[in-house]
Amino acid sequence: MIYNVIGVMSGSSLDGLDMVFAELQEIGGKWNYEIGHADCLEYDHEWKRKLTNAVNLSAIDYQLLHTEYGRFLGQKINEFIDNHNLQHRVSMISSHGHTTFHLPGKKTTHQLGDGSAIAAGAKLPVVSDLRSMDIAFGGQGAPIVPLGEKLLFSGYNYFLNIGGIANISISKENEIVAFDVCAANRVLNMLAGEINLAYDDEGKISAQGKIHQDLLEKLNILEYYQYPHPKSLANSFGTDIVYPLLKSFSIDIEDSLCTYTEDICVQIKNSLQLFEQDTVQKLFVTGGGAFNSFLVERLQKNLRDINFEIHIPADDVVKYKEALIMALLGALRWRE
Repeated sequence: MIYNVIGVMSGSSLDGLDMVFAELQEIGGKWNYEIGHADCLEYDHEWKRKLTNAVNLSAIDYQLLHTEYGRFLGQKINEFIDNHNLQHRVSMISSHGHTTFHLPGKKTTHQLGDGSAIAAGAKLPVVSDLRSMDIAFGGQGAPIVPLGEKLLFSGYNYFLNIGGIANISISKENEIVAFDVCAANRVLNMLAGEINLAYDDEGKISAQGKIHQDLLEKLNILEYYQYPHPKSLANSFGTDIVYPLLKSFSIDIEDSLCTYTEDICVQIKNSLQLFEQDTVQKLFVTGGGAFNSFLVERLQKNLRDINFEIHIPADDVVKYKEALIMALLGALRWRE
């Protein structure tokens, strides 16, 4: 079977709305993919404000935003279809939405972007609400990509995505281990925003700083890092716990960026250390953080001690792997 699907993903870093038009083919239980077109549509200031503030809204205002954002997604999907001449070529849309509340311990999660509103705008079948079923059955609902990684990138067993949150998945013969490691780009972008930058391009500002050891030690003993997996994070971990801790130290922005970059690397190393082997293992790295040269350099230095080697795929996979996997998850849901 062949499925022509638009996958839509809004990440926790708020860097934009990722869209992929993918041709997915299943033959004898094996899946192949081809990315036909892909775009990242940056949020304007008003949408960034709305999505950031969503958790503080009343119930009725939150529901109104849920519908408004769904119609916004439908509009942007139509523009994507028009821009790439995809009329009559799209079988369905699979939309992750934008995560606001994620409380697996209380068996609840929510992503903005009403599927019915998307369908009304795009005039196409829509699959949405991709995490709730797993949560209802006692899962963490995050990371959301491991099944897609296993089916589409079968040549690798170890995956790291560095987005707003950094997460790891390990694909074994009969088991997938996956969990959120730490806040990542969401916090780095907040720090960069203090000097009127959307993000620290290639980590150039971080590279000018120095590691503040007292701050690094405080970061490393945060309670979440002591929990065993499976475990997952809400955006509030970065915005309400990590960022205030960084700001409690009166240090230059370069040093804050440098220190938190190092903490991300330390937490990834600590997480992967559980899976260390005698031979070198390839780590498939995607997400916006893969373009942060300083972070990647520091990460490789940390991981060399535990026999892991970073592999960064082609740019379209780095940028759009999650939207691609949303397309696949939609196709799998369509097949029940």
